[in-house]
Amino acid sequence: MKNLFIMGNADSGKTAVTLGLAQKFKELGHRVGYFKPIDNGRKTATGKMPGGDAVLMKNVLGLEATLGEINPVKAGPSYLAGADSSFNMQEIKKAYEEAARNCDIMLIEGAVHPYVLSAVGLDSVTLAGELNAPVITVQKVHDDYSLDMAVFYNRYVTGRQVTLLGTVFNNVQRQMLAKTEGIFCPAMEQAGFKTLGIIPSRPEISSPTVDAYRETLGGEVLVGNEHMDRLVEDVVVGAMTMDSALAYFRRSANKAVVIGGDRSDLALAALETHTSALILTGGLYPDVRVLARAGEKGVPVILAYQDTYTVIEMIGQVARHLKPSDREGIAITLDNINQYCQWQHIMDAL
Repeated sequence: MKNLFIMGNADSGKTAVTLGLAQKFKELGHRVGYFKPIDNGRKTATGKMPGGDAVLMKNVLGLEATLGEINPVKAGPSYLAGADSSFNMQEIKKAYEEAARNCDIMLIEGAVHPYVLSAVGLDSVTLAGELNAPVITVQKVHDDYSLDMAVFYNRYVTGRQVTLLGTVFNNVQRQMLAKTEGIFCPAMEQAGFKTLGIIPSRPEISSPTVDAYRETLGGEVLVGNEHMDRLVEDVVVGAMTMDSALAYFRRSANKAVVIGGDRSDLALAALETHTSALILTGGLYPDVRVLARAGEKGVPVILAYQDTYTVIEMIGQVARHLKPSDREGIAITLDNINQYCQWQHIMDAL
């Protein structure tokens, strides 16, 4: 049995990297399994704890293991108040053995952050060591601090005597590609670490859908139910005067506009630009003209019952989660591994 542990921070795209590698190894004729020992996704406004990664992998890979075996522990941000017998290494190892049955390669995905559950000895680095799994770290590139974070985590992994294969820089914006290749990679090498891939940002798998925002907010769809799969590449808050509204809204395409339900003037202005969704806050229903125009444009309108500040705070946590029905996105994860990652090096290391 060969194990591989993929870890990274929230929104790093580690699930997409894991899915791409899983498909590649399966394409090569291996029996690939998947295990996510700790799921600590944030609850939505409806109180649900997302568990979609296990469902996605079970469906795509055709896994026999149950969802409980694939993902044995769910832990929210107040997990210490409700810890039970499943919060121990023995239970996790037992679930792992069940999930790994009939597999020759097991891909293990870390929690939202590598440090999660450190207080009870179940952080990602400890788990990788206990499961005898070499590590790949996945790092989303924002700025130069992204390089610092990659080096910091890699030093911690190796300092804990856990085998590190290298880092995949993921979801790299076009303006950062040359810098990642020309500056980040040499700096990683100088620090003693290998770069295993540089994956460009692709909105098809990096941008959340309108429905992801609705689910997080627990909002009501007033119009546009048939267009909830639209991608949202930017979020804009409508808090300006009408004089500057159009120029402001035109700066961003494929955006969600967050606006008070009583600001029909700004809502109508936003609908004249490339808008993926309107999110109306405060539980205030808009003027009928807004709904009529949104219907004509095919733009979903979501009514959120929280105030604008709370809505912005909540949607700041929204990230793209692939679903089993997202055939295009699933195919892109494999294409990214083929084009941009040193999958052969990873295979040889295993």
